[in-house]
Amino acid sequence: MASLSLRALCILPFLFCHVAAIYMPLREHAGSTFFDRWAYYGNVDNTTWGNVTYQDQANATSKGLTFVNGAGHAIVKVDNTTTLLPGPLVNRDSIRLTSLDSYGIGSLIIIDAVHIPYGCSVWPSFWTYGIQEEWPLAGEIDIIEAINGMNNNQVALHTTPGCYQAQNPGQTGVTLEGDCSTDRGCIVSETKPNSYGPGFAAAGGGVYAVQIAASGIYSWFWSRPDIPDNVKLSTSTSTIDTAVWGLPSSSYPATACNITKYFPPQNLVLLTTLCGVWAGVPDIYRATCQTPTNSCVNDNIIGPGSTFDTAYWEIRYIRAYLADDAPPISSSSSAAPSSTTSDVPTTTTSTTTTDPITRPSSSAPIRFSHLTLSCFVLLSFMTVTLLP
Repeated sequence: MASLSLRALCILPFLFCHVAAIYMPLREHAGSTFFDRWAYYGNVDNTTWGNVTYQDQANATSKGLTFVNGAGHAIVKVDNTTTLLPGPLVNRDSIRLTSLDSYGIGSLIIIDAVHIPYGCSVWPSFWTYGIQEEWPLAGEIDIIEAINGMNNNQVALHTTPGCYQAQNPGQTGVTLEGDCSTDRGCIVSETKPNSYGPGFAAAGGGVYAVQIAASGIYSWFWSRPDIPDNVKLSTSTSTIDTAVWGLPSSSYPATACNITKYFPPQNLVLLTTLCGVWAGVPDIYRATCQTPTNSCVNDNIIGPGSTFDTAYWEIRYIRAYLADDAPPISSSSSAAPSSTTSDVPTTTTSTTTTDPITRPSSSAPIRFSHLTLSCFVLLSFMTVTLLP
């Protein structure tokens, strides 16, 4: 029994490990330059079939749906001023942004938000996907995603068959689904308070981070009062050391999913849709929203825009970092969505992208980093055999 216990200890570290590293700053979206290097979708929601029309950059600007406020924060909002009348198909104006830059193995993405869209019919998400192939052949990482009256965030990975979340992965969140190839992906529900909804806003927002490493994909959430000092005091030129962050909210170790295989370089996406194939499903809608007719469209989309006064992103920054063991950045991984990809028919000179994937639910900087394992790796136990 003693020998078995020691062998068990040898296995546990690998289930509770994430790569901790010092990451060097690569890119920041903030302030007056926040909207640089994003493509505006400029089409209806043809991926999750929400009741929105995503605006191009010119319309988004003229209609006041994307701008930088007096605090220097980026605002990305749903139209909340127009009264819509009933009709065969009613869509409200909204925004979908796709980054012109891709981020692969060795990347760290951090978003500091003061406010995330919420409310009945509202479906915001900040996520990544590989534009090289049709979805989900190049993977997807949902960093922030929730709907309707939910009060917590959900993280998920989407892949083709063969990628799973390992058992006992070492995380603070709760796993809802372990198979990443299901329609809803492999999901982890956030358990820390104030990760979404009115609670997130009342707390002054918070910070989300996702680490994409060969050893796994890991995410963290901190409400505003709990943000670690090395994030709270960071600037656009600061390095970030993930070793002090503790257990992640979600953990997807490579022991059950080959991250390098399933997740080629990922582009960032920030959007808010309404109703659609998740928030608008009648039983799901009624679970957290009790409205006069219990109809997502009739009770929300149609009518005054003031229903969507809380349906906006307010973002202090989005920052990307790179570890020194990351593969070299090629020109193809720091470019606009290409017209040669089957699912993103845009050109590198366009700021509007229409990439009809169907979802169920620059040059490298000078870098210096060190890698450690944020766990107890008891290698000596791997070869120990106790005598009776």
